[in-house]
Amino acid sequence: MSNKQIDPERWVEFFDQFTNGNRGRLIKLEIVDPERGDQIPLQNAPLWSLAYDSVNRDNDLTISTGQEEVTYAHTIHAPKTVWEALDRNGKVVALEIVDENKTQTILHLKG
Repeated sequence: MSNKQIDPERWVEFFDQFTNGNRGRLIKLEIVDPERGDQIPLQNAPLWSLAYDSVNRDNDLTISTGQEEVTYAHTIHAPKTVWEALDRNGKVVALEIVDENKTQTILHLKG
């Protein structure tokens, strides 16, 4: 497995392409918060989209799930870093987003 950091200048394009290539894949959402502890608010839900409003706007990343419509959304305020984890075949298996409060949101992808 290899990890690659995504340049913030590419986030809008990256998340649009990521959504187009991964919509419908089952995800697990894990939140590692230094103050509140670890949480898993979502498991085995189909990815709907990753939408990023750039720093010039709200500076939020929203992860949405659902099949025909959005059924769950999680927003990360002020993301600072985005890492992509790839398996040995180059397929994305996880994204790790760290926000300004050092909270990690890990999006695990299945299949």
